[in-house]
Amino acid sequence: MDAKNYPRMEEEILKYWDRNRIFEKSLKNREGCKKFVFLEGPPTANGLPHPGHVLTRTMKDVVLRYKTMKGFYVARKAGWDTHGLPVEIEVEKMLGLRNKQEIEEYGIERFNEECKKSVFRYEEAWKEMTRRVGFWINMDNPYITLENDYIESVWWSLKEAWKKGLLFRGYKVTPYCPRCGTTLSSHEVAQGYKEVEDPSIFVKFKIKGKDEYFLAWTTTPWTLISNVALAVHPEEWYIKIEYEGEKLILAEERAAVLLKGKEYNEIDRYKGSELEGIEYEPLYKFVEPEKKCWFVILADFVTMDEGTGIVHIAPAFGEEDYEAGRKYDLPVIQLVDLEGKFKEEVKPWAGKFVKDADREIIEDLKNRGLLVSEHKYRHQYPFCWRCDSPLLYYAIESWFIGMSRLREHLVKNNEKINWYPEYIKHGRFGEFIREARDWALSRKRYWGTPLPVWVCQKCGKEICIGGIEELRQKATNFPEKLDLHRPYVDKILLKCEECGGEMKRVEEVIDAWYDSGSAPFAQWHYPFENEKVFKENFPADFICEAIDQTRGWFYSLLAISTLLFDEAPYKNVLTLGLILDEKGQKMSKKARNYVEPAEIFQKYGADALRWYLISASPPWQPKRFYEKVVKDVLSKFLLTLWNVFSFYETY
Repeated sequence: MDAKNYPRMEEEILKYWDRNRIFEKSLKNREGCKKFVFLEGPPTANGLPHPGHVLTRTMKDVVLRYKTMKGFYVARKAGWDTHGLPVEIEVEKMLGLRNKQEIEEYGIERFNEECKKSVFRYEEAWKEMTRRVGFWINMDNPYITLENDYIESVWWSLKEAWKKGLLFRGYKVTPYCPRCGTTLSSHEVAQGYKEVEDPSIFVKFKIKGKDEYFLAWTTTPWTLISNVALAVHPEEWYIKIEYEGEKLILAEERAAVLLKGKEYNEIDRYKGSELEGIEYEPLYKFVEPEKKCWFVILADFVTMDEGTGIVHIAPAFGEEDYEAGRKYDLPVIQLVDLEGKFKEEVKPWAGKFVKDADREIIEDLKNRGLLVSEHKYRHQYPFCWRCDSPLLYYAIESWFIGMSRLREHLVKNNEKINWYPEYIKHGRFGEFIREARDWALSRKRYWGTPLPVWVCQKCGKEICIGGIEELRQKATNFPEKLDLHRPYVDKILLKCEECGGEMKRVEEVIDAWYDSGSAPFAQWHYPFENEKVFKENFPADFICEAIDQTRGWFYSLLAISTLLFDEAPYKNVLTLGLILDEKGQKMSKKARNYVEPAEIFQKYGADALRWYLISASPPWQPKRFYEKVVKDVLSKFLLTLWNVFSFYETY
């Protein structure tokens, strides 16, 4: 056997499997045996599979074949994840659309039709990769998140959350992508941090009626436009100093760090609580606030780790700021539009993206004598995991699921799960769920599961619909042919049971992570049918995906299962390390720094690639992948093994 013939031999084996339906026979042989339940994480087929997908399919196949050989019945149902912004963004590029306004001009119906087509564009390539790598899974009868039955099960789960008071509309500061025009959930934000260099500035705020200043620090100069207060820690000590001819107030502990080796005179000393209520002159006043502002407040979140111990407060752009603003009844000065640009009231920078205005704002402060110093500050900043735009934190109305109320239940259910590697259980995953935030569920977008909430246009009553039959009974214009997507579902009107007014659906769709996290029950159209099948397959014995799903699918599965059943949805989870290129860089579609799997299969076969991925390092560790290592596996291991076998068979 030579290297050229090895892939050819594999193809003959695959044909034999297909022709003789070996996978199906392997299942039939185990009917009636104890079940080993596997739940497939659904990929989106709007892009070609890459080496990372080959790794996940290989590791799943190894475990599932092993369990079959040990006598278990191992059904394997494929799935497709078909909704969400990644799909929309690809279609936007294809159609040359730049923003939501252009999508609506193009037409939601036409746009969503293109989205639907795009999610199956590479279905055959995925099927062929799965077949070629030797992963046995039923791809002829997959669960698909865009089907009405699946959506109906998701609606049922949302109605359950509604009944428990855990699905609610709220006004909170949430991460927002100005490019995509929608909020993100905390577990989505966790996937998109990058190290960036931002301007870090020390700014003077003049105390009203005095020639004295509070010294504050910020890494987001653009938020100073909406400043309404300064926060100090009530228990820390603050000092008034004379420095370079000016009187400044800052934290004593921070002065020792910032002014080390420099000469200054200490004039006075105060507890933070003594500064509460002192008024100062605003840096900017582009609008007249409707409430009292521009005074010192007290806040426990002020730290002495960095800055001056005085924090500038802009409730429009920070979660802690917003909560502090509620406590002190401060106004929310929102001067940024939903594209992340300053509104027309901000005359010097109207229409400019806020982070692009930082430099001009710094120069303005400098010219007015309010800038003390400027530095570069390297830190982790969140970017949109879908389009790579920097996120902004906006005080915005959204729909939430109250996961913060279920933290103890999440932690309790996590204790029932075996994690591989074990340290993720109480580390990366455990830390995340201990601080679980309310899930920002709604998206002001188009291609997704519609949020099933209808609002009366007359009296404002809200109801949540939990299924198609309930919708049929309450609708005044139920269509003959039902499609639960926008814009069709938007046209269905209900009659308000309280005042007789017309009820319309809210415009939002839901986070696509909620779709895939509903797979344990929605794939069976539970609770509308298959109740016995669902109960036999819940919880799953085994799931397996890459490490980046820790705060993605692994979390959404646990969150929804805890919400509905107060149970862990899986017993064992194997997390896989990332696939890197030859230089140790993360593989990405953008960089195109990888060899296509099909090319490897053609040259060296699937066994060589599978063996390398299995044997190179433990599954959860990163792996460098490049052509030479696969070639070496074939020549130094597989062909040697084959030749030993041939010698034995011959002699």
